[in-house]
Amino acid sequence: MRKNGSGNDGLSDDQLQALVNRARLPRHVAIIMDGNGRWAETRGLPRIAGHREGIGSVRDAVTACRELGIYALTIYAFSMENWQRPPDEVNELMTLLEGYLQKEMATLMEHRIRFKTIGQVHRLPASVVHWIREAEAATLANDKMVLTIALSYGGRAEIVEAMLKLYDDLQKGLFNREAVNEALVGQYLNTADLPDPDLMIRTSGENRISNFLLWQMAYTELYFTPTLWPDFRRRDFLEALIDYQQRERRFGQVKEQIQPRRGVRQG
Repeated sequence: MRKNGSGNDGLSDDQLQALVNRARLPRHVAIIMDGNGRWAETRGLPRIAGHREGIGSVRDAVTACRELGIYALTIYAFSMENWQRPPDEVNELMTLLEGYLQKEMATLMEHRIRFKTIGQVHRLPASVVHWIREAEAATLANDKMVLTIALSYGGRAEIVEAMLKLYDDLQKGLFNREAVNEALVGQYLNTADLPDPDLMIRTSGENRISNFLLWQMAYTELYFTPTLWPDFRRRDFLEALIDYQQRERRFGQVKEQIQPRRGVRQG
């Protein structure tokens, strides 16, 4: 779905939030944060300025999820393909990430948010990996929400790594071939401890998923908006939730089969 105007422009933020049905919230929201560079370029600023501004949008999304009771938020911060960017930009992004981890630790602890990462994190600079491990260890017991950041991540690479681990365990005799099913494969993915995303949001007007959570998003509702990530704030997030709640999730069934489930919490 591409957002072409929500019709909610005349509503206050409180009125907009009142439209969100808390009985039908997604359990897991995934976000592709796109448009940071374009936001900066249109203002004659260096690309890193867009990434800095985008941190405010991350905070808004995390805060909205926490206050509404959405259990999991996964954000695509740095793909495996992003290593191809100019070295100076990559270094600036790593510095920005390290600073974010240091500044947000107190907030994560205060609000009992668990922090985790997915992807080939070992490829990141040692100082960044240090702060990632610090945050993961310190927040491990937090139980109100899970904030996952995808770093040096690719969906195809994740599936390949999962298959190799599964094959090794099969060869060790931990299970037989007949035991291999979708549920078992899911246990070998980076997101084994999370529900699959119910809603995926992508900003900046691009209508693709860009190698993000390929296995996990088999039945995810997709929401595309032309808004650039630094401009995507709490109000935009609420509008995405409202749009999601207007959809009918059938999971392969016909309409008549799911009607008795209306009013039951979905996600």
